[in-house]
Amino acid sequence: MLDVRRMRVLLAVVSTGSVSSAAANLGYTPSAISQQISVLEREAGLTLLQKAGRGVRPTAAGRLLAEHAAVITNKLAEAETALADLRAGRTGRMRITYFTTAGAVLVPPAVAEFRSEFPATALDLTVTDPEDPLQEVRAGRADLAITVQLGDEEPSAPGIRFEHLLDDPYRAVLPKGHALARQRVVDLAQLADQPWVDNEPLPGQCREVVLESCRSAGFQPDFAVQAGEYVSAQGFVAAGLGVTLIPAMGLGAVNPSVLVRKLRNPEPVRRIYAATTEADAENPATLGLLRALRAAASAAAAR
Repeated sequence: MLDVRRMRVLLAVVSTGSVSSAAANLGYTPSAISQQISVLEREAGLTLLQKAGRGVRPTAAGRLLAEHAAVITNKLAEAETALADLRAGRTGRMRITYFTTAGAVLVPPAVAEFRSEFPATALDLTVTDPEDPLQEVRAGRADLAITVQLGDEEPSAPGIRFEHLLDDPYRAVLPKGHALARQRVVDLAQLADQPWVDNEPLPGQCREVVLESCRSAGFQPDFAVQAGEYVSAQGFVAAGLGVTLIPAMGLGAVNPSVLVRKLRNPEPVRRIYAATTEADAENPATLGLLRALRAAASAAAAR
């Protein structure tokens, strides 16, 4: 197999027409250059240089290899430049996955801020609400995922770095005229005997946050209606068909025929994180996107 470094030595010799000149340019001794050329000739199985006066000139095989060495050298230089740009965040592509309400509240302002700092980095944005929120990152199909994590302990997973963005508390959504309407804060157990509107019909972290909180309050919600998402769920509540819980980030537009109340004992909370691989965590573009997401999360939490 031909050695690329020796081919570059050959290119230097052919370009200068002299072993000694090539040695001076490369910082080698003439004998070291001659040795490299001899090894390359053995690898090629052909003579590459022949004497020409005080210098040398390439044979047909030498010219062929020198031409390929020039192409390889140019490609390597391009690769080094591309890597330098990628390390500096000047170019590249990032694949981002997120759940629906994060896409409505966190992602748009974060993307706008990111693009002002990294205009040459393309973003592939995908909405996904998987049962396993890290599956896209683990499989290498996403560089960053915005996820909901359960429990009060900091999440951990092999090869994954987590960054906490915000805690998103759930609110009780009641029809106007409900018996609990006069309370500013509702105990979760007070909703135990109510019909419920289910807005998270698929298995996943958001649904589990609600179910675990209800279990802690001593009951299993009785889902009378399957709405599938937050806006429709408010419509069913407004029609008097039940109550529901919606995270604060999902209450961007409140139906005029419902009431929103805080919860306690316990207060269900979605703990929202950004997850990246350890290998990508220090990439300048990744760090820039995390900064933008933190800023968007701070703005959302302040509302």
